[in-house]
Amino acid sequence: MTKLGCSVTTCLHNADLLCCKKEIEVEGQDAKTSDCTCCGSFKEKSGDSFKDSTESPNTHLDVKCEAVNCVYNTDRFCQAENIGIAGNGATKAKQTECATFKMR
Repeated sequence: MTKLGCSVTTCLHNADLLCCKKEIEVEGQDAKTSDCTCCGSFKEKSGDSFKDSTESPNTHLDVKCEAVNCVYNTDRFCQAENIGIAGNGATKAKQTECATFKMR
C-alpha cells in the first residue's frame, strides 16, 4: 500500500489532507508529465454533498494507475512509497494530478 498525501481540499474524499477512500485511480495512460495525469476518483465537494460519516482518512491505500509511462507503475498499480495528489481549487478531475509521476 502507498502512503498518499492529497492537497485537493475541494474533493469530497479529502479529510486532513488524506483520502478517505480505500483505493483511488490515477488516470493518464499517455502521460509524459505529471500535469497529464489526474485523480480519476476525484469528486467535488458541494453544498449538498457530504462525506459519509463512516469514512475516515487513510494513511495508506491502494492506488490503481493507468499512467503506464511512470517508473512507479507495475501492472497498473503504483509502487511508490509516497505519492502526492495535487490540484488545489480543483472543480473537476482534470484539474488534479499525480505530483509524483516520473517518466520512465
